[in-house]
Amino acid sequence: MTYNDPRDPNHRPPQPPATRAYSRPNDYRQYTEAGDYGQTGYDAQYSQGPAAPRRRGPDIDPLMFCGGVLMTGVVTGLAAWLAAWVIRAVTQKINESGRFGIWNPLAQDEVWFAVTGFVAAIVAGALWYLLQVGTPAPNQFYRWIVGLLIAAAVILPLLLSEQISSGIGTAVLHLIIGLPVLTLIPTMGRASSDRKRS
Repeated sequence: MTYNDPRDPNHRPPQPPATRAYSRPNDYRQYTEAGDYGQTGYDAQYSQGPAAPRRRGPDIDPLMFCGGVLMTGVVTGLAAWLAAWVIRAVTQKINESGRFGIWNPLAQDEVWFAVTGFVAAIVAGALWYLLQVGTPAPNQFYRWIVGLLIAAAVILPLLLSEQISSGIGTAVLHLIIGLPVLTLIPTMGRASSDRKRS
């Protein structure tokens, strides 16, 4: 064994082996690229950027839904017009007055009930959409609201009409208007949603 004099200008003290504590900055990069160090939950959360905002409202094709609501209004209006025409023909045979509704400003005119059915379907479509946007159980709320309105529209003419035939005719017409609104509008919403997913 040779002895190295520390005063010798060519003397070099022994170097300790490289460790991670004394490694160069590039050494850490190679471990990161090799995948030895995974991302923490914090790094993974913020390296992907901000999360996309959650979309509110039903996942439906708006054009298809509006078309379905318009056609529901057409069907409801036609059903109301036909039923009003049949009821007026029957009441004219029974009595000479031909009056069968207490909320019919166009007396003996079936167009009033057709327009009422069309407007009721459009309003029901807007109600269905708003309930989808703002309530946790929209279909249940829709069925309750429309069902209660139909019940009121059927019962009130029976109670308020002076002639029982007028009350019955108006109640039947209101029921004919209400049933398509109750059943077809949610069906249009589901069909529009299925069409968008397919």
